[in-house]
Amino acid sequence: MNINVMLVEDSPEYRDVIEIAINKETNMVLSGTFGAAEVALRSLQDPVQSTKPDIILLDLNLPGMSGLDAIPWIGKYAPAAKIIILTQSNREADVLQAISQGASGYLLKSSTVKQIKEGIRSIMNGNALLDGGVARYITDAIKTKSAKVPLEKPLSEREMEILTLLGDGLVKKEIANRLDISFGTVATHIRHIYEKLHVENAPAAISKAYKSGILPSGD
Repeated sequence: MNINVMLVEDSPEYRDVIEIAINKETNMVLSGTFGAAEVALRSLQDPVQSTKPDIILLDLNLPGMSGLDAIPWIGKYAPAAKIIILTQSNREADVLQAISQGASGYLLKSSTVKQIKEGIRSIMNGNALLDGGVARYITDAIKTKSAKVPLEKPLSEREMEILTLLGDGLVKKEIANRLDISFGTVATHIRHIYEKLHVENAPAAISKAYKSGILPSGD
């Protein structure tokens, strides 16, 4: 089955690079490219458009409506779509707001096209996607800026271990190999972590963990 990808990016040159890369893949289809969030949202609302994207590659810095402002509307018009942020921004507010809005992946524009394509597949396989630099930035920002909010249900020792590895940017398969446990066991633990923290993805779980003080703020 093909992965339908929508690209929302205002740079024609960058759009061309992504379009060429995705069109070379046998199981990916670029279903639409847009230079502005407003135009992309109109496409998602179009009742004639029967094929909704599985993945939306979204720039944060767009003319008119920003990528950040577009995230809730994407969730309304295409709730099944997974959003991968492609950003050059290092603003703490941008990154943390994107997390809270529920984006599933975070890549810097310095990522290679191979990393972007691998990221798309990773998201479709149920993993979260954190660029290493973004992951470190997120955790550093949350450590230093967030107030502590207690959790309703504590995490087990194994859940804490897995959450820490998620914070390091590892995906389920890598965590299973690191801890010498099955992929299914890791998936079950992650599902329990999300339920206890009332979140939907790994970045949001990391954010909640530091806000709750359950991950150490020291180095």
